Amino acid sequence: MAVNYICRHCRTSIGSLSGSNITEHQLGFHFLTPEERSDIIAYDPNGDVTVKVVCDYCREAIDANPELHLVANPLQ
Repeated sequence: MAVNYICRHCRTSIGSLSGSNITEHQLGFHFLTPEERSDIIAYDPNGDVTVKVVCDYCREAIDANPELHLVANPLQ
């Protein structure tokens, strides 16, 4: 199983973890509400997990321009 982190806005790959011993508890997924889980985490048919987060570049852009937060893909 691989856990792939991508930016929810620009789709840049942020990082990846792999291994069969990784648990959702270790990743902190148990802190998420069911709504947050469905928005942030996607399970691929091959067993991999994709986690949508915000990269530093997009976070800086949104912080500097709060109106971008209202746009689905602010940098496109």
